[in-house]
Amino acid sequence: MNMQPVILWTDALIFALLAVVLALVWFIRRQEHLRAPWRVVAQRPMAMGAALVLSVFVVIGLLDSLHYRAQLTDSPADKPQYSVEVLSMFDALVDELRTQQEKTYSAPLAMQLYAKEFVLRDGETVRDYPRLQYGGAHLKHADARLPDIARRSLIGLAQGLAASLLLFCLLAVWQSHRTHASLGTWLTAWAGGRLDWPGRMVVLIVALMLMLGGALAHLAAGYHVFGTDKVGQDVLYISLKSIRTGLVIGTLTTLVTLPLAIGFGIAAGYFRGWVDDIIQYIYTVLNSIPGVLLIAAAVLIVQVYIESNPDIFDTAAARADIRLLALCLIMGVTSWTGLARLLRGESLKLRTLDYVEAARAFGVSNARIISRHIFPNVFHLVLIAIVLDFSGLVLAEAVLSYVGVGVDPSMYSWGNMINGARLELAREPVVWWQLGAAFAFMFTLVLAANLFADGVRDAFDPRLGGRR
Repeated sequence: MNMQPVILWTDALIFALLAVVLALVWFIRRQEHLRAPWRVVAQRPMAMGAALVLSVFVVIGLLDSLHYRAQLTDSPADKPQYSVEVLSMFDALVDELRTQQEKTYSAPLAMQLYAKEFVLRDGETVRDYPRLQYGGAHLKHADARLPDIARRSLIGLAQGLAASLLLFCLLAVWQSHRTHASLGTWLTAWAGGRLDWPGRMVVLIVALMLMLGGALAHLAAGYHVFGTDKVGQDVLYISLKSIRTGLVIGTLTTLVTLPLAIGFGIAAGYFRGWVDDIIQYIYTVLNSIPGVLLIAAAVLIVQVYIESNPDIFDTAAARADIRLLALCLIMGVTSWTGLARLLRGESLKLRTLDYVEAARAFGVSNARIISRHIFPNVFHLVLIAIVLDFSGLVLAEAVLSYVGVGVDPSMYSWGNMINGARLELAREPVVWWQLGAAFAFMFTLVLAANLFADGVRDAFDPRLGGRR
């Protein structure tokens, strides 16, 4: 399939961030003092299990950041024309979930619509639940639905279990060869938890994810696993597409927050005097303004700019993307004050230590003292703040979208899902699955981020003494 690559602003920033992270990993691997705390993180079972779950979210988000526009089928070969719809590699992988759209609401794993309609049956018009066009279309009778769901689930679980056993066998052979031990010795050490990494937790999490993925894949091939929304779109597809929005909010907002928090916080604590007074005045004033008002004002300004310049943003995806980027920027500008205060207090303490005073007495420049003595000693606070604030930013997007000042309504996000489902909770019967799916995915991501953050905090915070 011919396609035209599309690079959105957030796509470029995401892959630039990925390149920076890979460069940091390469640098950390070459420094033993930097590698040591991460080795402690890797020895914590809960942290490693959470990291595996987060890696699945990250892979989905990266695949959803590779955008393109497909070539129209009837366009000439010498002058190809492309669709205005911007898709991603993730859309290509789950094309059936995207294209199999029903008329309106349907419950999870259902074969009929959720509301009655007038249908023609046996030559007369009756009011009944119409059959879905795609969900359960392979079945002739409704009585066969439950056995078919059970069969598909068991096949998916069995295939996932078989795949996990195969991976475990390959892992055991590789590890026994690497450690120059017999296969039986390594298996005994693994079963007893005597490895230098949490092997049992890793194997368990991988097996659970493969089994769950296999069951979902087989069920999604014949049903709408999480039902459909008001316009008949698959809720599982919407939930998976919303992962990228949550990751973008959590990561790009942090990129805006860190330079402001680190620069202002360290400067206020190290220089003190009028520099400290000005910086304190800035973040005190900023904290006195409700953040929602600033975000709402910024989003409205960006929206007016987009509508005034339709030639710059020629697709719906570009318009939604620039609004998402603006939201990340304004959230970063309004959320740096807490970390800045923490770094200010730590810098006030560090500047009075003997080695900093000695460096100042020998005429070392302030910039070099900050870069060589102050920043390395507050880096653990920065790292801990990053992983702790990530989940808060993901939840903040849901709240902002719920009140109408979040991402563009046309963009997939858990906040938009919750906002679209809130009015349906008052109807009878209740349409609950859209809210439930958003909650389940958001809960999984935030819980994994918090568990991983706990492991990072325990390993990097010197006051905890590296407790296990």
